[in-house]
Amino acid sequence: MNLTKQAKPVLWSFYLSSCSWRVRIALNLKNIDYEYKAVDLLNKKGGDQFNKEFTKLNPKQEVPILLIDNIIFTQSIPIIEYLDSTRKTGLKLLSDDVVKRARSRIIAQVINSGIQPYQNANVIKRINKEMGKEKRIEWLNFYLNKGLTTVETLLKDTKGRYCVGDEISLADLCLVPQVFAAKRYKIDIGNFPLINSIILELDNVSAFHKALPENQPDFLKI
Repeated sequence: MNLTKQAKPVLWSFYLSSCSWRVRIALNLKNIDYEYKAVDLLNKKGGDQFNKEFTKLNPKQEVPILLIDNIIFTQSIPIIEYLDSTRKTGLKLLSDDVVKRARSRIIAQVINSGIQPYQNANVIKRINKEMGKEKRIEWLNFYLNKGLTTVETLLKDTKGRYCVGDEISLADLCLVPQVFAAKRYKIDIGNFPLINSIILELDNVSAFHKALPENQPDFLKI
């Protein structure tokens, strides 16, 4: 790929990928126009992420990938931090206040490292194979509820209108896709009132709405 010919940033994404979703929100909040390249993670061949061309872009064979400034970035959190550090347009996603910034990162990392990996497609396939569907549901229910309970507890000390005070931050970008995924796995978000109230607030933010799965070019009915 000739990186010098990229007229605007390119995002490799899958509409249901929670990690890709975070980056879509960030790009929208920063008012960055970008090209969307769909990567079907669930096709009959096993997934486009295993293609040789894609593997050259990301040896870990995952989305998202962002090509920007003639550099290829992977992993949603570093991508978002790069965007916030290099683009002054739109909202600032990491506060200049060191305490708020740290609290936002804590919530984001609890979701990124402590919840999302349990629902990763490859993990689910392995659990299905080794434990069966019923055990998979029980396993997912336990870990998703445990993780969301942790987030709910953290929010008692940080929540304002959003996860950390009254300004949208990295934590919110991670929370929205995670709640969507939890609902897909039949988790009752009503059991987490602080999380639920934040989600209701963010539902009214156009950048979040634009990033929804159903608003992506590769959307298929779930």
